[in-house]
Amino acid sequence: MSENVETAASAAPSPELTIVDLQNIRSIIDVAAKRGAFGAGEMAAIGGVYNKLEAFLNAVAPQQAPEESASEAPATE
Repeated sequence: MSENVETAASAAPSPELTIVDLQNIRSIIDVAAKRGAFGAGEMAAIGGVYNKLEAFLNAVAPQQAPEESASEAPATE
């Protein structure tokens, strides 16, 4: 019986979070802040998370550009 449980657990897809997802989260935080969705007492914590996210995305952006260029380049034969 434990084999069935292990098989079902291993067949479930693992959660994914992509760079595009993180960029979307950054945009959501920005829009919500501009619309006043956060209270003054919450802004420090939200700003800290936003700054960390921004720094991470800026660090990985140069790594993403060569990968995207390589995948968009036409194949030469």
